[in-house]
Amino acid sequence: MKALKQFSIPFTGLKLGKHQFDFEIDKSFFDAFEYSLVKDGALKAKLDLDKQETMLLLNFHIWGTIQLNCDKCLAEFGQPIEIKERQIVKFAEDELESDDLEIIVLNRKESEIDVSEMIYEFINVAIPYINNCEQAGTDQKCDPEMLATLEKLATGSAENEEEKNDDPRWEALKKLK
Repeated sequence: MKALKQFSIPFTGLKLGKHQFDFEIDKSFFDAFEYSLVKDGALKAKLDLDKQETMLLLNFHIWGTIQLNCDKCLAEFGQPIEIKERQIVKFAEDELESDDLEIIVLNRKESEIDVSEMIYEFINVAIPYINNCEQAGTDQKCDPEMLATLEKLATGSAENEEEKNDDPRWEALKKLK
């Protein structure tokens, strides 16, 4: 994950108070994650980090376009997204698991925090459940050739169903009623 080194923030050298970090997210970011739903995108992320004595408050603002495949026609299209999320990082003597998904517990000995996985998860959660060219908010329409092929295949399977029902063996059984 060397490609994600810029997403590691050394917070020990920071003074108490607010700090801002800006990140560019592109294909290399998504390539660093195996089995990623998103393969490409052009996004910007702004992180407002508020360092306090016992915790870090992280406010993320991520916006841009990710490339997805349409579930209907399989064409690639750009899906615009905008995300605003908050994450709390508390310091403790030992890394305990927190029940709250918004709170991460870090050991006091840690000197930096990697925000790449958080950004990746926020982007993946923002992906629509059904990816469709026409619902992406852009002017792109589904591929008419692919839709025609799907329609042709769908009507062909209905005809095959009718042929299966005309089996003469079933006719003999129907007469027994």
